[in-house]
Amino acid sequence: MAIHKITPAQRTDNITYAIRDIVVLANEVAKTGKEMLYLNIGDPNLFDFAPPRHMVDATYNSMLKNYNGYAPSSGIKSALESIEREAERKGIKNIQDIFVTNGVSEAIDICLTSLVNEGENVLTPTPGYPLYTAIASKLRNHENPYYLDESTEWQPGIEDIKEKINEKTKAIIIINPNNPTGSNCSIETLKQIIELAKVHNLVIFADEIYDKLLFEGEKHTSIASLDSEVPIVTFGGLSKNYMVPGFRIGWGILSGNKNILSDYKEAINKLLRARLSANHPEQFAIPSALDGDQSHLIEANKKLTSRRDLTVQTLNNIPGISCIKPEGAFYAFPQLHMNQPDNHFVAELLKETGVVVVPGSGFGQVKGTQHFRVVFLPPEYILEKAYSKIAKFAEKYFEKYEVAVK
Repeated sequence: MAIHKITPAQRTDNITYAIRDIVVLANEVAKTGKEMLYLNIGDPNLFDFAPPRHMVDATYNSMLKNYNGYAPSSGIKSALESIEREAERKGIKNIQDIFVTNGVSEAIDICLTSLVNEGENVLTPTPGYPLYTAIASKLRNHENPYYLDESTEWQPGIEDIKEKINEKTKAIIIINPNNPTGSNCSIETLKQIIELAKVHNLVIFADEIYDKLLFEGEKHTSIASLDSEVPIVTFGGLSKNYMVPGFRIGWGILSGNKNILSDYKEAINKLLRARLSANHPEQFAIPSALDGDQSHLIEANKKLTSRRDLTVQTLNNIPGISCIKPEGAFYAFPQLHMNQPDNHFVAELLKETGVVVVPGSGFGQVKGTQHFRVVFLPPEYILEKAYSKIAKFAEKYFEKYEVAVK
């Protein structure tokens, strides 16, 4: 009997995830015994960050009380009430629905799946988190990236957004603070995005998972707080602010005009019911986190500010590299001023030095530019060692490959 290979679905053809794809090469390099310095994955628990104890206790106690079965599809009552209080503190009004998901990733997937048909498109920030383009590929959506402007410290390019909107555009995504650049949107930028959404009948997806990780007095403005009528889904979660990415707890807050949103709300809830529920015990950490002691954020932001400053200063001192100062999150997106592909630079850096970063092409970037993403979560002595290796490598790399440094 003839044996034929199983043919995968075409919807997976263009799905990539550079943040973890680079680990395949890193694992091969690690086998040689080389010291590895991982600056590629935004997991605070790999370093000197930990969740508040009262969150862990709340989860543990719920398990002891046998809250280990299915939860309600939208989430447990105490969690939903706590998220609503948090939304009110952020200034979000006219809330139509709140739902808890298995990480923000599931919330994004459900909300895009509920809205966008094959052949339609969503405006996606570039550079931006690669999950959005992966989901768009799965849904057979047309790519429609808009660019963040490096010359304005990575603010969304409003004119570029205007040019990209067409009759098939259903929504616009903002990641604020942004991954991978660490930028924080200005109020003026947010207001302009709202006006475009109104004129073109777009849903705004506001990914605000890093909204409490800000530096030097920076303040975060939730876009939903600026208008109570425009349809907005605000995404949040425990992963980054509360140092529990492994809990896989995120949520969505649907706000705006009730009459406009009624059908979309029901479509979201159909998918929520179909997948049963998010993790049950971990939902008990939500009120403990959002309404409890926030002092861990003071210490976290203090450490991250110092590591951000070290990152920016050191990278800007390397010939051929420049780095815009991040205002939030724990990422930097330095530019390589060269005419060589960034994925080649990143691969050679990894093989020679053991330093693991992610090529900018994995997040999207303006054509003709080259970048890489750095995660500055590690302690300063690790960052110093890694940046020293990058500096020495860059000098040799530019000479070896006869790269014309811009």
